[in-house]
Amino acid sequence: MKKLTVLVSLTNDDNDYQVEQATIAREAARQLGITVQVLSAENDAINQSQQLLKAIQSSPRPDAVVFEPAGSTALPQVARAAVAADMGCVVLNWEADYISELRKNAARPVFALTSDHVEVGRIQGRQVAALLPNGGCMLYVQGPSASTAASQRSQGFMEIKPANIELRALRAQWTEDSAVRAVTSWLSLSTSRQTTIELVAAHDDSMAMGARRAFEQSAPRADRSPIPFLGCDGLPSTGRSWVDSGLLAATVVIPPNAGMALRLLADAYRTGSMPQPLVYTDARPYPAASDLVLRRRGKGAGQ
Repeated sequence: MKKLTVLVSLTNDDNDYQVEQATIAREAARQLGITVQVLSAENDAINQSQQLLKAIQSSPRPDAVVFEPAGSTALPQVARAAVAADMGCVVLNWEADYISELRKNAARPVFALTSDHVEVGRIQGRQVAALLPNGGCMLYVQGPSASTAASQRSQGFMEIKPANIELRALRAQWTEDSAVRAVTSWLSLSTSRQTTIELVAAHDDSMAMGARRAFEQSAPRADRSPIPFLGCDGLPSTGRSWVDSGLLAATVVIPPNAGMALRLLADAYRTGSMPQPLVYTDARPYPAASDLVLRRRGKGAGQ
């Protein structure tokens, strides 16, 4: 079999999860003997679509494209163009509803690979309930409204959130700096200054750290009560490390899946088999629920 070439398109290159996605994709490609090119969409769906369509229409073109949509759609026109060009196609972190239809006429592997983002939200909801057993008011930093992952995490969170917890919600763009700006703006409101926030949860670890920075910059530590900050992604060098050091109270470990996508692609090309249309990865809380309760009782989480 000839050496595969794969184009991987990720949403941005300044979010810890996306940076890890790129690193893992390159490492998996090295191990598998695949030639890989990793591009950043810079959080711009139009830019991403143009990048991918240009590659699909090029000569020579890649054997497959792997992309995590940066906008409000799963880029069906890109996927259809890839299949029409006899290329493999993998959609990351999105339950693309067009996959089954495309697979009917696809000669190459076509599938989606994602975490169960509703369950990610439920896990974070359980963490919040454990840290605020008596209720209270929390700030909820969500991802962009156009993001399916963000909307599904919110859905799962709201299924679990206890009724005695009040929510103040705002949005950022999956980066630490965007969360700093959003939370700083929110904290400057007169209504916010009259609200006692007892916990901050964010849709990813970078935004949780941005929220923490905004709170620290808004008032000296001596002038406010310590509050826990929660995130998602749980990468070893960032999210889990921040939990271990006390910067975050908890996170949700979401395995980066670009490497798995390349492995499934390579196996499919080698064997001629088609992976399942939708493949899920498993998320888990960090720390474990019992350890989180112990941290709360010890007043050590996120302070």
